[in-house]
Amino acid sequence: MQQIDELYQQYARTVYKYLKSLSHDEDLAEELTQETFYQAIRSIERFDGSCKVSTWLCAIAKNQYLSHLRKNPPHEDISEQEIPVASAESNALGSLGRIELLKLLHDLEEPYREVIYLRAFGSLSFAEIGEVLGKTENWARVTFYRGKEKLRKETEENE
Repeated sequence: MQQIDELYQQYARTVYKYLKSLSHDEDLAEELTQETFYQAIRSIERFDGSCKVSTWLCAIAKNQYLSHLRKNPPHEDISEQEIPVASAESNALGSLGRIELLKLLHDLEEPYREVIYLRAFGSLSFAEIGEVLGKTENWARVTFYRGKEKLRKETEENE
């Protein structure tokens, strides 16, 4: 039981921030974080060590979030939502309209889309993004920069 407590203490914040970046809802992120650890405990024997524990937990978290969406399809009008953009990225991404930004992000290929979502909407550091995605902090920085450049070029072409 002590190992489970240590696992939770070490990774709960990362899982919570990841889920918050996906859901934009603190209460839902907290609920799904709890469910993620419950599912992880139930399936601990399937963890083979081929990836980091944080990557495995975030994969479970993503599945929990997708399951939640299937059961509870979103119905809120996106135009009414505020889209927070981290201050470091506000010049590059914040000048776009909300709907325009979401459309461009939707069309952006992976891994750029997920890195930008995690950075701009989840306020994760590059180190945390690297940990969540099983990559290095430098990879997260470079991927974010390249994705941001793709968005910038796309907006220039549309003007």
